[in-house]
Parts: sequence; structure tokens; C-alpha cells
Amino acid sequence: MNFFIKKLIYVWSKMCSEMFVEVINKETITPSSSTLHHLTTSSLSVFDQFMQDFYVPLLLFYPNNSTTDHKINTVDDHHSMISERSKLLKTSLSETLIRFYPFAGRIFSHNNIFSICCNDNGVSFIQTRVNCPISKVLEKHHPQTLNQLLPKDIESTIESTGYLLLVQANFFECGGLAIGVSISHKIADGFTLGTFIRSWATMSLGSNIAALPAAEFGIPASLYPPQDLVVNSLSTSMNHDNNEACVTRRFVFDASNIVRLKSKTTSATVPNPTRVEVVSALIWKCAMEASRSNLGFTRPAQLFLAANMRKVLEHPTLMGNLIGVVHIVKTRESGATLQSLVATLRETIEEFKVKYCNGVSGDDICQHFNEHRDLMGKDDINSYAITSWCRFGFYEANFGWGKPSWVTIPGMPFKNGIVLIDTKDGEGMEAIVSFKEKDMAVIETNKELLAYASLNPTVI
Repeated sequence: MNFFIKKLIYVWSKMCSEMFVEVINKETITPSSSTLHHLTTSSLSVFDQFMQDFYVPLLLFYPNNSTTDHKINTVDDHHSMISERSKLLKTSLSETLIRFYPFAGRIFSHNNIFSICCNDNGVSFIQTRVNCPISKVLEKHHPQTLNQLLPKDIESTIESTGYLLLVQANFFECGGLAIGVSISHKIADGFTLGTFIRSWATMSLGSNIAALPAAEFGIPASLYPPQDLVVNSLSTSMNHDNNEACVTRRFVFDASNIVRLKSKTTSATVPNPTRVEVVSALIWKCAMEASRSNLGFTRPAQLFLAANMRKVLEHPTLMGNLIGVVHIVKTRESGATLQSLVATLRETIEEFKVKYCNGVSGDDICQHFNEHRDLMGKDDINSYAITSWCRFGFYEANFGWGKPSWVTIPGMPFKNGIVLIDTKDGEGMEAIVSFKEKDMAVIETNKELLAYASLNPTVI
């Protein structure tokens, strides 16, 4: 067999092994009843003003438990199941949008103040067919594969009259389903997205609106009204450097390793470290060591930890964005043991809570974000950002065919960005990290990190 034929066979076999996602149908889902007239305009709060203008992605995987890894018995069975589940998703989504009416609107600007026109234009719903069993993705996956299951690439939601929420229902040949969601960060943070997903799932089980999790729109803008100013979102100053190639990796910390890591970092100062504190400290430490290894010297480093302000401000049901930024700095001279980093994290977080526990004004919020935007833009210090989506209830989303076997975020294209999310048992944690290629090459071989985390393990 000559080289040309061998090459053709190799290319053909590779093509056959690739995952193909075919769009079957696209439509717009509107609320099942019209939004009340007095709710047709929803102002964004000052918190929303400072949020990045891009789509936040989420994927939820649901294997077909009765026929896992096997094709449906007949073509008719397959089509019937897809039709039934697709109809349920669309109907319950339409009913859920009554409560989450801003998601079906469009963003507009007047005198430099952004608002949502809650005109019931609807959300995008895309139905696809995937040419492989869901186990293929769960066993071996990478961001490029996962991105095919999302309805929208990360891009602006304000520059065009685009959808604020997009859903993609991906049906696999085995009967498994992956639900991809993309939502504008201008209108929702991780907490809000989690509340929406759980509400949608609850509605699909036949529950009425009274059974949905509490969700309040409009109130954030009345408590923290938008400011008449030109706002550069944090993303304009965060490390979004297109000239530097970044790569994304997924590290998984199982429950037993979290316990070990907590034990190692416990001290008199912090006798009870949290999952977020110990994992954040470890990844930050590894990132600083990678920078020192590649540069040949130690640069100062700063960490920006996104904080859910609902508990601090005692407004647990407010929707939209309610995020603050905890800022931690490490200078060249200071040590960076795990214990010391966890202690620094805890001390700074507690100071943040004390500072804002008595409430904030619009001016306070503007000052807060402007200060951190300026800090993020500094060139003489390494900046890292961590956001936690833990305890947001994504694994509770049962649409009628069980809870998801895996929930993940394909990744954000921001240099030195880390997103934390629960594992299925609620005790472990996944870290989706994005670093420069040179730094990642050091981080993904860091022995201390790999003693507690697995690099991109299979889900099943």
C-alpha cells in the first residue's frame, strides 16, 4: 500500500471519528404570556454597567440512562424521544420566561444609560443532532469539542440587537442530551444563571410558578441605580491580550483531595479553610511559580476574587449581577506558602465583608470598580482572576430524565482567568484555567498541583 493511500485511509478514519453537530431547527421562544406593561422596561443596575459584554457559557450533560452507550432501538423511537423532549424543553422554557421576562428582551441605550426593553422578542432555541454517543464526549473532551455544543460564541450582545439568552439542545445518537446555554453577562451572573436553570427544570416537571426559586428583577436598579457615566467594563482592563496565545485546561479536585488540601493549609489563623480558599491558593501559587520559572525572576502578583455580594448586602434573591471584587497582592519580598496564601485570602475576604456589610451607594460601587479596573490594567504586576460558581445548584436541574451527570464551563478566553465549579457530588471541585502557553506548560506538570488534582479526567 503506497503512502498516498495510507494517508487517505488515515484522513478518512479521523473524519469518521470526529464529532459532527448538525443543526436541525432554529426558532425563537417567547414568554407564554405577555409581560405586564409596567415591567416592559428594566433598568440595569450600576453593577450591571461594569460587567463584561459577552456571553457566559454553560453545558449540562444528560446521558440516556436506559440505553447508555447504545443506539435507540429503532429510528422511530429515537425521533419520538427527541420530539417529546424538545417539546418539553421549549414549552417549559416559554413558561419560565414569564418569571424571567428580561431574558426575552433586548438591551438598548439612552443617554449612556443601558436598559432592557422587555418586549417579549424571545430567546433563541437551537436543536441539533450529534453523530456519536454522549459517552464519546464524556470520555474524551476538549474546549473545541465542547464549544460545538454551545449556541453562541463569546461576542458582544450590545452592538447588535442580539438575543440575551440562547439555548442549544444537542441530541446524541444514543439518546443522551447536552443542553448548552449562553447568556449575556450584562444581565446575569453565575448565581442568576443557576436560579434560571433550576427554575426552568422545575417548570418542566409540571410545577407552577409558585414553586420556582425566588427571583427579583427591577429591585437591583432601584437599590443601586445606573450612573450617568462612560463605563469601561472590567474586561477592557483584564488580561484579554490577543497577542498572546492562551490555552485552557480543566483540573478536577475530588472530595478526598479537597480534604487533604484543607488539612495541609489549616492554621491557627484559618482553622477551617473553605474549598474555594484552598483551591484558589494552590492555583495562584502554581501560577506565580510558573511565571518565575519562565521569567527568571519574581514579579509582584495580584489576585482578583469575584465575590457574590448578595450575602454581604443581605439581598439573597436579587437577579442580574451582584458581584464585587476582593483584591489580594503579593509582593516580591513576601513568601508564598499555601498556608500563608490561604491566610491572606481569608483576611482580605473578611475585611471586604466588614467594609460593605452596612450597604453601599452607587458612588461606592463606581469607586470600587474603577479602582480595580485601574489595578487590572497595570503592566508591572501579574494579574489573576478567580470566580466561583460553586453552590449555585446546577446539578439540581432535573428536566424529567434525571439530574445532569456533568455540568461544565468550556472556558473563558481571558489570560490568567480561573473558574471554579462543583463536581457532581457537591464536595469536589473543577477548575477551568486559562494561561499563556509557556505558563501552562509549567502549571500542568506542577507536582504539588497534580498531588491534589487530575488533569482533564474522563467524566464516566
